[in-house]
Amino acid sequence: MLDYHAMKAWEFAEIRQTYSRRDTMLYALGIGLGADPLDSRQLQFVYEKNLQALPTLACVLALPGSVWNNPLTGANYLKLVHGEQHLRLCKPLAVEATVRSRDRVVSLTDLGPGRGAIATMARELFDAGSGELLAESTNVLFLRGDGGFSERSRVSDPRPKSLPSPPERPPDMQTELTSPPQAALIYRLSGDYNPLHVDPDIARAAGFPRPILHGLCSFGMAAHAVLKTCCAYEAARIRSIAVRFTAPVFPGETLRFSIWRGDRETLHFRASVDAREKVVLDHGIAELSA
Repeated sequence: MLDYHAMKAWEFAEIRQTYSRRDTMLYALGIGLGADPLDSRQLQFVYEKNLQALPTLACVLALPGSVWNNPLTGANYLKLVHGEQHLRLCKPLAVEATVRSRDRVVSLTDLGPGRGAIATMARELFDAGSGELLAESTNVLFLRGDGGFSERSRVSDPRPKSLPSPPERPPDMQTELTSPPQAALIYRLSGDYNPLHVDPDIARAAGFPRPILHGLCSFGMAAHAVLKTCCAYEAARIRSIAVRFTAPVFPGETLRFSIWRGDRETLHFRASVDAREKVVLDHGIAELSA
């Protein structure tokens, strides 16, 4: 059972990483940029000429690795699901730099026995040289096997605030993006080596017919959809982006993104795989600079 007090006091080590232009391009290829090698707008992310870094690259830089498979957490790691991802950019990412980060546990919410628990984790990304804050990311995890921990710890934090729903009207824009069949094999080289995403035997043991795409890969695809439809591929325009993961995505699938204009520079979005009639990303929201 999840140990509330141990997790709230957990000391995360500072992580440093020097990433190169090659890392920036490899990440973009894993997301699916460059699918049309004649599209000069996509080439800006996968070719050293006029190279830009995708904003969501911040989510894979200076990663500490998962703490939840450590027995001292008390958590049932095998029943953990990535529920939401939030990212706020404080400035555009450089295409190469040395960065540092440190994670912390923000909240642990008990939903009750048999209902699971929610963990909210935050990470700040800094430029290692100047100390300047580059980005803040938050991931919300659903711990399906850890409901009822407050009966022992006598404490539970408030549930995190819900992301807003898209407007109840037809979308203002739509676009489709297809992940390459080998997307997970490329994306994992940016730092997430969970075999669930590449090993058919492990995927079947987890209850999936084949390996699933990394959640943060589909998150990057959402940023790509926003850049394509609303930003003319100007990466610096995305100030923040967040989404809820509602169903797994399989490599090679086509995601249809529905996008709504909100107030000022706010967008709402949702993504579905029409071939399976599944909404895979929901409650998406992005804030753009003018």
